[in-house]
Amino acid sequence: MTALTFRPLVAGEEDLFDSLPDPLPELRQASYADGLASGGFHPSRAWVALRDGAVVARAAWVLPPGAQGEPWLERFDAHDPEIGAALLRAAHEAFGLVPPYYAAAPAHWRRRPEIKDLLAVRLGAATRAGLVERGERLRLTWAGAPLPATSGRYRFRPATGDDEINALVARVGRPDVVTGAETALAVAGLDLATDPLPWLRTATWLVADEAGLVAAAGDHCYPLIGYLGLLDDAAREELIAEAVRVLAAGGAREVVADVDSYRVEVLAALERTGFRQIRSRVTLSRSEG
Repeated sequence: MTALTFRPLVAGEEDLFDSLPDPLPELRQASYADGLASGGFHPSRAWVALRDGAVVARAAWVLPPGAQGEPWLERFDAHDPEIGAALLRAAHEAFGLVPPYYAAAPAHWRRRPEIKDLLAVRLGAATRAGLVERGERLRLTWAGAPLPATSGRYRFRPATGDDEINALVARVGRPDVVTGAETALAVAGLDLATDPLPWLRTATWLVADEAGLVAAAGDHCYPLIGYLGLLDDAAREELIAEAVRVLAAGGAREVVADVDSYRVEVLAALERTGFRQIRSRVTLSRSEG
């Protein structure tokens, strides 16, 4: 069998990277060329496994311009877990570090055998290369569904300022929703669960007194619920709906929200408010061993 070659790309090899057909075209993923144009991808962080000049595995790590953290694996395809693992190990050695991997999959992927098998190859390769699965986050989107009527129980108002936002975040402890947490950590070194304000400073922060707060952000990649923290679980759906109303009034036709897959009560509330799952991201990071 012809030997495998593992190497990074050089400038002008966009077609080589894209020569491997995308097995999940239904996912919203930036192309390699678009990633280069935006500055997130770079040839030195895009690697291929070649056999007889043909790509049999590929991987691209992204790091947005000006980011303070380390890159993460965004695009990864391999038909064989051993080849995929060997590609990742070669790149890790060149990088001098083992970046995290956010493995994207369509919503409800475990119910689809062909997608489940594909993810098993990717996750198996990453595990062989020294990564450990840490959890799964789901992305949901609202796209114009009717919103539930308010009960009148809560009064929503703008936050009075940074001090009130930070004080409420400290009281919440574990927020229901933090959207774009991976990007905030890599780009700005911020944990959105404990320090969301610097990342979401331009968002509209709404407070329901003694019930919680929510950040409706309309000027990120997508209009989104950036943060949702509760002091009263009964206010969950109303805070979600109020954030969507604010964004829709500003012209948003779609609103996204990210939530950990095990937070079933939050998922149910989002779905009752008209959100639907569109994507999953399984998080893997370096083994402490």
